[in-house]
Amino acid sequence: MTGPRDYYEVLGVPRNASEQEIKSAYRKLALKHHPDRNPGDKQAEESFKEAAEAYGVLGDADKRRRYDAYGHAGVGGASGAGFDPTIFADFSDILGDFFGFGDAFGRRRGGPRRGSDLRYNLEISFEEAAFGAETQIRIPRAEACSTCSGSGAAPGTKPTTCPTCRGAGQVTFQQGFFSVARTCSHCRGAGRIVTERCKACEGEGHLVVERTLQIKIPPGVDTGSQLRIGGEGEAGALGGPPGDLYVVLRAAEHAFFKRDGIHLFCEVPVSVPQAALGATLEVPTLEGGKTRLAVPEGTQSGTVLRVKGQGVAQLGGRGRGDLHVLVRVVVPRHLTSDQRKLFEQLAKTLPLPDVKDKDKSLLDRMKDLIG
Repeated sequence: MTGPRDYYEVLGVPRNASEQEIKSAYRKLALKHHPDRNPGDKQAEESFKEAAEAYGVLGDADKRRRYDAYGHAGVGGASGAGFDPTIFADFSDILGDFFGFGDAFGRRRGGPRRGSDLRYNLEISFEEAAFGAETQIRIPRAEACSTCSGSGAAPGTKPTTCPTCRGAGQVTFQQGFFSVARTCSHCRGAGRIVTERCKACEGEGHLVVERTLQIKIPPGVDTGSQLRIGGEGEAGALGGPPGDLYVVLRAAEHAFFKRDGIHLFCEVPVSVPQAALGATLEVPTLEGGKTRLAVPEGTQSGTVLRVKGQGVAQLGGRGRGDLHVLVRVVVPRHLTSDQRKLFEQLAKTLPLPDVKDKDKSLLDRMKDLIG
């Protein structure tokens, strides 16, 4: 069984192609393989779908970035698996002037249209990302005008059906061997005419208002995590449903802890006697408290010790990661005369280390630790 084709190969563009080059390549392929031009041609239909799927990934900056890094696995798996024909609804801006996309997939320009999705970038603290929080945000968005109920018509009046396109929002005519659909110039694709505009919204059917929302941040999120809040995007047109709100999180750095997934990392200093003889230390936790850490006898600088269950909560799951403590043995810079004598006596009893001993580097140990 052959694997899915490379999306860049499908569109015939190099991997460093610009957004406009990708859009242009898709447009050419879509025009070439569109079902209206190739009635009954299954191969053309499959090519049309394949090109649409490729553009659905490469035409989206985030999806393209994931595809470049991880291939098809980064954007949901193999080509053709779970193909959704509604993907074509997003390409009406590219092909709308050439084909009746709305009619082909059950959506007409003159009918209700879903509102636009909104994006809100939210800065949160390191602790809020780890343990979750609730916060308020204020977002400006388009909402249906309460005066005209979103119709755009003055109270007591109603929009009338466009006589040119008869409510379709498009005018279709024959050009050569296929039908061409263009946006109706009379109603500008709305499918209806407002003769007396609502004064509150000036006939737009919506107003931009600022809304306060309570956001619940789940434990375990990190920079780049997205929260989808359904129905909190902009109002739909002509009675269509509202879009969604996507809250994109950015977690601040911490002065003491570093994070990798659900695990936390920190560094603590220990004295030479503590490292040689062993000790029990109190190490700070992310909650602001202390936890006891046993430093074994003979611990070397660069040793990483683990405290179970003191990391970050598992997003959408149970349990927490661990706290990994990097031990840094601190050698005194200045000694008193008594301390110097003690070290000199100790030096006479200890063998010199073999310079040929090759222990794992700190970087290697950290890599092994992270996996």
